[in-house]
Amino acid sequence: MKLVKNTDNNNKDLKRVSDQEAEEAFKTILSWIGEDPDREGLLETPKRVVKAFKEYFKGYKEDPNQILDKTFGDVEGYDDMVIQKNISVQSHCEHHMAPIIGKAHVAYIPNERVVGLSKLARVVEVFSKRLQTQERLTMQIANTLMNSLDAKGVAVTIDSTHQCMTMRGIKKEQASTVTNYYLGKFKEDLSYQNRYLRFISIPKE
Repeated sequence: MKLVKNTDNNNKDLKRVSDQEAEEAFKTILSWIGEDPDREGLLETPKRVVKAFKEYFKGYKEDPNQILDKTFGDVEGYDDMVIQKNISVQSHCEHHMAPIIGKAHVAYIPNERVVGLSKLARVVEVFSKRLQTQERLTMQIANTLMNSLDAKGVAVTIDSTHQCMTMRGIKKEQASTVTNYYLGKFKEDLSYQNRYLRFISIPKE
């Protein structure tokens, strides 16, 4: 195994695990749950799970700050909030590795320059594709947008269901969790918060 730096884990040296080692680990799990990993239907399962996990957790290999590098100043002085609603969130909780499924709403107040709209969704995607708590996910998105864009304010809301409590444990299938985080003008001036909350609550026609 090789040692690699992981800046998302307090700069600790982490062991790089090969695909083959990961596949062997999943074979062990199949045996542990009572299955036969050599059964025909499961022969390719460890390889498929490794491939799927690379997609589920691809956010560890991406830098959200680079996504926000390119901005545009030709906006004729636009200085009101920019809101992007209903960004799909597909993440996994760090406690049970169970899916978190929901939507994010993101707003920022530009400081002379704006960023491409797709970049807002991509930042949500990068942080979502990591093991998460919803609270931390909300704050990471907001702090990154605020710092990278030098924004005058940022607001982030996530509304999601956690399968660690809908499929196991307390099993409350209808429960959803809402988190909000405000920075800059959104935190200092309630009128910005109120406008933002009103806009994200307007249903699609």
